[in-house]
Amino acid sequence: MLNVFTLANGRLFQEENESLEELARLQPIWVDLESPTLEERRWVKQHFGLSIPENAMDDDTEKSARFFEEDNSELHVRSDFLIDDLDNPHAIRVTFILNKHNDTLKSQGVLFSLREKDTPVFRLLRMPGLIDDAKNVLLMLFDADDGYCADTLQDICDNLETVSRQVLAGDMIDNKAAQVLSAMARHKDMWGRIRRNVMGTQRAASFMVRSRLLNAEQFEDARQILCDLDSLNSHTALLFDKINFLMDATVGFININQKKIIKIFSVVSVALLAPTLIASAYGMNFKFMPELDWQASDPFSIALMVLSAVGPMLYFRKRGWLR
Repeated sequence: MLNVFTLANGRLFQEENESLEELARLQPIWVDLESPTLEERRWVKQHFGLSIPENAMDDDTEKSARFFEEDNSELHVRSDFLIDDLDNPHAIRVTFILNKHNDTLKSQGVLFSLREKDTPVFRLLRMPGLIDDAKNVLLMLFDADDGYCADTLQDICDNLETVSRQVLAGDMIDNKAAQVLSAMARHKDMWGRIRRNVMGTQRAASFMVRSRLLNAEQFEDARQILCDLDSLNSHTALLFDKINFLMDATVGFININQKKIIKIFSVVSVALLAPTLIASAYGMNFKFMPELDWQASDPFSIALMVLSAVGPMLYFRKRGWLR
C-alpha cells in the first residue's frame, strides 16, 4: 500500500493515487509504504529516484546500520513502534529515509517510511501544529510513539490497581494466585517491550539532534521529545518495582498456603504417633490373643489410642498450631 501525503497551508493531506501518472502530479512531503508491492517500489524508484534496500524492513539489522547518512545526503533512521495487542504484543520495525532536498520535485525533502503492517501510531497520528518540512513529520511520529507508550503504561497502571486489591485482600488462594501471576507476567512482558521501544525512539531522536539538520524550532521539539522519553523511563522504573512487589507478594501467599498444607500433615503425623505406638505394642506383646481372656481388651485399646491422640491435639490447639 502506497500512502502519499502532501502539504497545504501547514497541514498534511492524504492523496489518492493508483498509478504512476497520478503520483507524478503530486508533490508529496511524506510517502508511507506499507508492505509495498514490486510495482509500488518501481513507482518510487522511477519518480523519486529512491532504491529501497531489500533489507529495509529486516529485524536483524546491525546496530551501526540503524542510523546513518548516505553519500547522497539520504538520512536513514530505523525505529521500532509498539503494537499493544492483548494476545500478541510486539513491535514493528519502521525504516525512515529522509531526502534532504529534491530538485526534481522542487521541495525541501521527502520522508519515506517503510513498514510491514499497520501500526496504531501511524493510524492515529494527529498533527497538532503547522508543518514546515519532512523533518517535522518524523519528529511528530516520534512524539506520537512516545504518547502511545505513555497511554499503554497508563493502562498497565490501571490494571495493576485491580491486581493490587486482589493481592492485598489477604484471601489469596492458589487458583487466584495463578491468575494474578499470569497477569503479572503479561504486564512485565509489555513493560519490557515498552522500555525497549522507548530506548529505540530515544536513540532515533538523539540521532536527529546530532545530525544538525534541524532548525531552532525543530531542535526544541526534539529536545522536548527527549525530555518526555526520560520521564517515561523513570515511570517505567517505578512500574517495574511495583510489578516485582506484587509478584513477590503473590509468591509469598503461595508459600504460606503450601506451608499450611505441610503443617497439617505434620500435626496429623505427630498426633497419630502415640496411637500407632499403642497399636503396635498391643498387637505384638501378647502370647495369646487378649480377646480370649478379656472381652474389654479391644474397647480399652481403642479408647487408649483415642485418648493418646486427643491429648496432642488439645496441646496443638492451645499453642495455636491448628489455626
